[in-house]
Parts: sequence; structure tokens; C-alpha cells
Amino acid sequence: MDTFYMKKALNLATKGIGYTNPNPLVGAVIVKNGQIIGEGYHEKFGNPHAEINAFLNSKEDVSEATMYVTLEPCSHYGKTPPCAQAIVENKIKKVVIAMKDPNPLVSGHGIEILKNNNIEVVTGVLEEEAKKSNEIFIKYITTKLPFCILKTSMTLDGKIATYTGDSKWITNLSSREYVHLLRHKVSGIMVGIGTVLADDPLLTTRLVNLEGKNPIRIIVDSKGRIPLDSNILKTSKNIKTIIATTDAVPTEKIKSIQDTGAQVLITPSKDRQVDLSYLMKILGEKGIDSILLEGGGTLNFSALQEGIIDQVISFIAPKIIGGKNALTPVEGQGFSFMKDALSLHHIEIQHFHEDIMLKAYISKEG
Repeated sequence: MDTFYMKKALNLATKGIGYTNPNPLVGAVIVKNGQIIGEGYHEKFGNPHAEINAFLNSKEDVSEATMYVTLEPCSHYGKTPPCAQAIVENKIKKVVIAMKDPNPLVSGHGIEILKNNNIEVVTGVLEEEAKKSNEIFIKYITTKLPFCILKTSMTLDGKIATYTGDSKWITNLSSREYVHLLRHKVSGIMVGIGTVLADDPLLTTRLVNLEGKNPIRIIVDSKGRIPLDSNILKTSKNIKTIIATTDAVPTEKIKSIQDTGAQVLITPSKDRQVDLSYLMKILGEKGIDSILLEGGGTLNFSALQEGIIDQVISFIAPKIIGGKNALTPVEGQGFSFMKDALSLHHIEIQHFHEDIMLKAYISKEG
């Protein structure tokens, strides 16, 4: 039964996707006499945590009940009071926890508070599932660096556009709708200046049955080539936008960009380009816990080469367009030898009608 109720708590947690960043996704279920009497999840950053919402939604007295929670109850004062103390005050008898808090500064402290107040604690129930659901939070809270997802869409022969530059549309509507769910999930979306010049995108979240959240738009533009009349800058007063560039850009252009409402972030140069590792560090300091990289082949290779990518999501459409000059998802110089090729692991495959989506993680060893 512990697994049964924890699955319910994990499902509840997913309702917070896109709204809790940089906080974790957490769900809580309260059970008494074999019946669920309260449920809650962390709904939005700064709002009450899952445990508190479960108490608020309870249909009867929770004393002597069991609480199932997907993450160790917090033990410190942040935006809200500590949940571990609320559990003690509500006289919960037993707490079943999927995973400990990965934050090394607080890990185990919530459990300690519960045990010190004679509350039975069980840990590790569906732990791997809980860790996967909070992979963004785990990386961010332990490294202060964003979890980066490289998203590509290509034809069966590995092209992202025809030799003329035409790319609409490679994938079907279902695949493109899923990409907007990804945008809703993350804190930031990043592209290179080449994508802006070629497509003039908005990089917003457009969902059919959900009010999506627009991620912070991050444009990697080492030489400050972004047009002032681009869709990105024309909407930057309403949608937070960061232009990452270098000191090679004239002061007048930087001021003109800032006048549109966009923030200009000047990074050190690395091979006359934005230093992506430095950029990740600064973005992490700004509270950006996750980034969806929808770049072109040049930026994609640079990101892979710098080791900033954690996960790859690639859509493959059953189309063939050919062309030796047609663009591919990862270009740049490329690796010299097969032994240097990046390996992927934990591969998942999903179908969106005729399209195939491959999701995998970058191997960090070696």
C-alpha cells in the first residue's frame, strides 16, 4: 500500500510542472484508516508546500494519520515555514518519504525533526521515480547550474532544413505541441543568433488546453547582431529576455538593446564566442534552474563540446530531403575521432503518431 499511495503523491506532484521552478515538484497524500483524507501538491513557487496544502484540503482530523510525501519535508524557514514542524503540530503518526532532500545543507534535518518527535519515518519508497521527476531540482540544488536539455527535430536523413533553409514543418503537430510543454516546464529557452536571423521566432509557450508559462528567452549573440526590430526585442518588455554577448559589441548597440527592455549579459570570450560554461554559472545565479536549448547546429555542438548538456530530446520525422548543403542538428567542427563521440544512456523512445521521439542522457564519464 505504501507504493500505491506514493504513486498518487507522485502524480499529484506533476501538476506543479512549470510553476514551481526553482523549487522541486512535491506531492503529499494523507491516509487514515485505509482512506485518503487529504491531498496536496506544491502549486507555485512561493506558495504553500505540498504538505501544507494536504492539511488544508483534509476532510477530517489528521491526527494519528500517515502522510506520504515525495520529498523530505523541509526543515528551514524560506518563503514558507518548515513543513516538518507542521507535521509535528498536526500530530501525524507516520511519514513515508520517497527521497531525501538533495540539498546538502538541509538533507536529513527534516527527518531528524520527525524522529525526535516520535514520528515513525519510512524512506526510499519509489525513490528512483521521485528522483527522475525532480532531476532538474537535484542538479540545480547541488551544483547551482541549470539542467540543460538539447532539443532537435530532424528528418530521417538527419536534416533540420532543406538546402534553401526551409524548415516548416519537419515534425507533425503532436510533436510540436510536446515541445511547447517542454518550454512550459523549464525556466529558460536558449537559441543562437543564427536562429533569430533565419526564423525571427518568438520563443513563447503556446498550449491548447493549458495556460503555459513563457520561459526566459536567452539569445547567444557574441557580436551583437540581433536586429532591433526582431520579434524577440519587440516583445522583450513583456517577456523576460537576456542577450548573452561579449565585449566585442559596441556600447551604442548594447544600449539600444537595453532600451527595448532586454537585459544584456556580457560574458568573457572563448574562441571569440560567448563562454557557455561561464554563461551557465551566471544564469544559475539568477535562479534559472533549467534551459531548453533549441539552437542551430553550431550552438548545439559548442554546448555539447563544453559539457553543459544533460539530456537530449530528438524528434525524428519519416521524411527524406537530402542535400549535402542541408543543415544538420549538430555541426561546428565536430569531434576528430569516434573515440571522442559523446555516448547516450537511459534511452527512451516515444511515438507522436508517425514521428519518433528519442530521449536520453549524456554520459559524463571520461
